[in-house]
Amino acid sequence: MSEQPFIRKAARFFRKLTPRARLAVCELPLTLIIAGLAIAAPTLFPAILHNWLFVTGIILHALLFLGCLLVPWERLAPSTALAIPILDLVALFFTRNGAFNTFPGLGILAVFPVIWMSASGVLSRTSLILSFVGPFVIALPPVIAHFPHPTASDISFVALLPLMMFAMAVSIRLAGSNARLQQRRLNQRDHALRQLLAASRERETLLKTILDTIDLGIVAVDSNGETLLINDQQKAFLQIATPAGRQPGAEQHERLIFGQDRHTPLPPEKGPVRRAIHGETFSDYLVWVGAGTGQRAISTTARGMKNDIDDGFAGAVIVFRDVTDVVNALAAKDELVANVSHEFGSPLTSILGNLDLVLRGPQELTPGVRRYLETAERNAGRLRALVADLLQSAAAVESVHLRPTDLAGLVENSLVSAQAQADAAHVGLVADVPAPLWADADPLRLGQALDNLVSNAIKYSPGGGLVSVRAARNNDWVRLEVRDTGMGMTTDEATRIFTRFFRTNAARQAAIPGVGLGLSITKSIVERHGGTITCHSIPGRGSTFTLALPAGPPPENAG
Repeated sequence: MSEQPFIRKAARFFRKLTPRARLAVCELPLTLIIAGLAIAAPTLFPAILHNWLFVTGIILHALLFLGCLLVPWERLAPSTALAIPILDLVALFFTRNGAFNTFPGLGILAVFPVIWMSASGVLSRTSLILSFVGPFVIALPPVIAHFPHPTASDISFVALLPLMMFAMAVSIRLAGSNARLQQRRLNQRDHALRQLLAASRERETLLKTILDTIDLGIVAVDSNGETLLINDQQKAFLQIATPAGRQPGAEQHERLIFGQDRHTPLPPEKGPVRRAIHGETFSDYLVWVGAGTGQRAISTTARGMKNDIDDGFAGAVIVFRDVTDVVNALAAKDELVANVSHEFGSPLTSILGNLDLVLRGPQELTPGVRRYLETAERNAGRLRALVADLLQSAAAVESVHLRPTDLAGLVENSLVSAQAQADAAHVGLVADVPAPLWADADPLRLGQALDNLVSNAIKYSPGGGLVSVRAARNNDWVRLEVRDTGMGMTTDEATRIFTRFFRTNAARQAAIPGVGLGLSITKSIVERHGGTITCHSIPGRGSTFTLALPAGPPPENAG
């Protein structure tokens, strides 16, 4: 056993004792020595038993030890206990001088009461004085007895013993003061830590109360995917996603989590928490949880956390928001728009057909009438284009049919279709897409999204320029980028560009045709694929639209 653990155990044992037992333990070493001397005296030194000073000293030591055990010290002031070492000095005066001729060195036993008084930390000034005076009085009788011719040993003992005891008392006092200072500092630190711990617990309770009050599900995970925090709302979402008869802590692949079509199970690696653990940051990632009438639409957002050492990935916080009512309202609105747009389509076709027959018929029209009819035809055409965009917007929210699709072929077809528009606008088209590049996609819908992006890139580059399409696979994702060198937009406009009917100030001032539905349609299509689309733009230097789509394996019959 090492020294430090032994000392700590002894200190703990001593603190557990009663005040009487503590005093008895402190008095025990001196008592044992005196008891041994008293037991050996009848056999080895019978003459000293006839010395009343020695016998008085032995009796006083015995009475002091009994007093340690019998006196109710716990009822008295702490300083009262110093009576024992002070009376020890008195008893040693009798014992040492009664046995001086036999045991001249017994005065050194004064070290025990001196240590006791010095280490007690009570009545420091009195203890220091007694540490000198007591040993001096004990050592003085032989000098007086041999006066006026004391021996050298008598003089040296009476000079050295009190000085030694006083020096030892000062050293113990200084060491004790330093120890008490350290203990006081430790107590202050312990108090401060306890206050910090209490404040931390209060903040933790407050945070938990807040998190359990809001109607958002919140999960915090570390870099290994272990859950650090989860609130009550998220537990409710997990309960909805858990099949009947299973515990809420079921594995990801056992939970009822579906893609945006509400029927296709979401692969575990595409779950919001798993994506966040892999370091992805995303917003408004929509999934459906549960089944039947209790199925809910959940919009998820994830942000990563960095550690303080090297800014490395330390985990993530994922927020889940129930948007079922919003999704259902949007679906009802889109259905209404689709129905109304469809009802507008037939009369518009009839109007345009009749206007065309009149304008291009054999009858002669006056210039004024022709101008009015051409204006009506032009506005009816714009109205039909708007109806077509509204129908596309409504169709974009319908289910997509995913299958292995070569994106390289879709990009090639999109650029071929846009070549005439690019030539008319003096815009160059460039593609850098590895072939084949497979992804899980609906080629019809994704082709529509690509056409919108390429067409917009050409349309908003009125002074000519270059439109480039690049794509590459990154782990389980395919990233497709459409970049132009056109007019660009501000950061605020780039964040709102996917909002329906939104158009930039520059586009309106340049009188570029459009109603602001193309990019909202594109965003809906991409999200239906379980992907994301972002925009980065600088005014006057062009825009870059980046699509992230889940990668897929090639079909079995792919060469």
